[in-house]
Amino acid sequence: MDCAVPVLSWPEVSARRLERSALSAPSKRADPAETVAALCGAHAQVLSAAELSIAMRIDGATRGDVRTALWDQRSLVKTHGPRGTVHLLPTADLPMWIGALGSMPATASPFAVDARMTPAQTDEVVAAIGDVLASAELTIDELSEAVVAATGPWAGDLVMPAFQGMWPRWRQAMTLSGHRGVLCFGPNRGRKVTYTNPQRFLPGFRPLEGRAAQARLVHRYLHAYGPATAQNFAQWLNIPRGWAAELFRSLEGAIEQVDLGGTACWVNAGDTTMASSPPRGVRLLPYFDAYVVAGRPRELLFPGRAAERALVPSGQAGNYPVLLIDGTVAGVWHQRRSGRRIHVTVEPLTPLGPAALAELDEEIERVGAILEGKPELTIGTVTTGAHA
Repeated sequence: MDCAVPVLSWPEVSARRLERSALSAPSKRADPAETVAALCGAHAQVLSAAELSIAMRIDGATRGDVRTALWDQRSLVKTHGPRGTVHLLPTADLPMWIGALGSMPATASPFAVDARMTPAQTDEVVAAIGDVLASAELTIDELSEAVVAATGPWAGDLVMPAFQGMWPRWRQAMTLSGHRGVLCFGPNRGRKVTYTNPQRFLPGFRPLEGRAAQARLVHRYLHAYGPATAQNFAQWLNIPRGWAAELFRSLEGAIEQVDLGGTACWVNAGDTTMASSPPRGVRLLPYFDAYVVAGRPRELLFPGRAAERALVPSGQAGNYPVLLIDGTVAGVWHQRRSGRRIHVTVEPLTPLGPAALAELDEEIERVGAILEGKPELTIGTVTTGAHA
């Protein structure tokens, strides 16, 4: 590697990521939307985990503040984001996200050949979804009825295996509809999820041109999680690696190469300044927290036994809530709520000294305040399995 390439150490990188993720200290200025923008989205398959993930990064915030931003202020939107999974994204960033995700190559269809839709059918379904949600918030059954009525009986064929039953054909286009900016989640109607059109949140928004949106997303990602490789970026978004490599090559001059542990990685041009102090702090990160999902190299973020205990066999992160000590995963944890009581079990991978235990007690109190409950801590084995 060229001797002029900056050589960075893992502690330096870890400290910088902690700082930029507001995990070294919660922000005293950022609001929920600004926090989510800095994280490049908050995974929200488990919405309560997303609430904790965001609020813990804002001084004095609670889950109620996140809910207000999402459902009342609408500065956040719940939709299909990276990897097609449900995320909270800043509403103001929708032009970038829709422009980028809607223009990236699709991965191979996981559905059986006889269950798939043709490109023309897919476009027809996406258009129908956008039309029927333009002025409504519909449950999945109401949306299904409206889409089938607008397209044809073929869209309602029960051909998609789902849990204990079958879903109609049109539902394979839901993620794409999110990525094309015509579908997002609305507020629950009782216990039922609803869907609506994000144009109702950000009227008149237009997706940013594809290549410009992709470049902006790369810059956001590298700011938060760099140094990183094109392969890291591809895994984060679940896009073809070769395509991601070409995208990085097209940004020559706007991004620059660095050396992290002997691996050629990328940061934004000129962004090689590291944190001035080492990574510090005890944190309890919930399911699918952005810091661990996007964080690589895995072997440095999940050293030794942490990989065995906190990653699933495929190497995917986020399926277990993790204990983070000084920027690396050092255990797992789980919380169970009973009324206002929150029973928290923390399983460290090595014994905690007095200082770490004192910090953990403070972190438990923060979790309780954020979740608006009374926390009770147990140090012991977490018996709950990985979240799917």
